[in-house]
Amino acid sequence: MADNRNIWVFIEQEDGRIADVSLELLGKSRELAGQLQGQVWALLAGHQVGQLPGQIIQAGADHVLLAEDPELQLYRTLPYTRLALDLIEKHRPYIFLIGATPVGRDLAPRIASAAGVGLTADCTDLQIGDYTNKKERRVYKDLLYQIRPAFGGNIIATIVNPNTRPQMASVREGVMHALPPDPQRIGTVETVTPHFEESDFALQVLSREMRPPTVHLKDTPVVVAGGGGVRDTAEFQLLHDLANLMGGEVGASRAAVDAGLISRQHQIGQTGTTVRPRLYIAAGISGAIQHRAGMNESNKIIAINTDPEAPIFQVAHYKIVGDLSEVLPLLIRALRAKAK
Repeated sequence: MADNRNIWVFIEQEDGRIADVSLELLGKSRELAGQLQGQVWALLAGHQVGQLPGQIIQAGADHVLLAEDPELQLYRTLPYTRLALDLIEKHRPYIFLIGATPVGRDLAPRIASAAGVGLTADCTDLQIGDYTNKKERRVYKDLLYQIRPAFGGNIIATIVNPNTRPQMASVREGVMHALPPDPQRIGTVETVTPHFEESDFALQVLSREMRPPTVHLKDTPVVVAGGGGVRDTAEFQLLHDLANLMGGEVGASRAAVDAGLISRQHQIGQTGTTVRPRLYIAAGISGAIQHRAGMNESNKIIAINTDPEAPIFQVAHYKIVGDLSEVLPLLIRALRAKAK
């Protein structure tokens, strides 16, 4: 069991840029640590990243464990796992959080398996609460509620790990809120020396090719998204035309992606990107819970659907019952006329 109630956040960085999900987790950890009366610790690994701890402290960390080594410059599973396990064994954190990115989905289960602890993947919320084991007639206080969709998104499951520490969870990008940087925050930085074994370097990185993303759903103020109600690529072009006029990006539900109408990097929802734009236009999207999980915190939602009972209307601020092939051209013409 942990000797303290500190919450650890693994800081994912690439070429000196901290991943957004790590900053989001620092913000959420500040809230949870306040309930536990613990501290927020950050684990930062890399090479020549000594300029980042200040940013991490401003984002909510109390203490930064800084591990710098040339072998940590590029992410590899075994060296990073070794580092994390050594530090977990030494400091015994209460909770360990990591972003559900490709790196996090690779690293988190390795750490959990080696440490013999539970792991809940792809959480959409985290809370602190109690758990009563009726069979044992025992109440476990102040556990991490690890909340995520389950059974295809049809239910929201709350999972607890009462008997092992740290309590581990990976969290989807975009579901938490990062705190505004606070230049007045004071924290400490502890430099740690990683110790590796020869077997940790079984994998060598011979070359690296970077492909910057071409879709920026998280940062756009307007998202125009299409779903299974979009019949073909010609109708999907209407979404592109509307998004271009409004300075936004095109999104999609899984149904549209699976139908081959648009690439997967446009997918929004439980298995895609989580967005919070100022305006979200859902065209031909039924509104299954898996999709709503990725967009229901948008500031304003306009839904267009031929079915007046479509679930998307439950979260929409403005509801248009109609065929998108008729409604979208009207919107496009109105915007073009206004622009003249």
